[in-house]
Amino acid sequence: MGVSGLNPKVFLLFLALLPQFTDPGAPWPVPVQILALGAVHVLGCAVVYLVVGHASRAVLAARPRAARAVGRVSGGAMIAAAVLLAAERLAG
Repeated sequence: MGVSGLNPKVFLLFLALLPQFTDPGAPWPVPVQILALGAVHVLGCAVVYLVVGHASRAVLAARPRAARAVGRVSGGAMIAAAVLLAAERLAG
């Protein structure tokens, strides 16, 4: 989460989307409202990642063949991405 939080595109996305949900007449200033909305988003994402992580850990711990398959598929995807990036770099 720290890596994506330092990505400038995240700030641009938040600055493009969150002001639509603010109210200039509200008791809180607009920048505080944007920070609060961003915090709610980050908290929601953290909860989803925690739930999915714990659920997948439980499922994969109970099914070693599935864990091995997930490892092979994700490894294959990373190798494919590396090959595509290398081919793109060599092409120009």
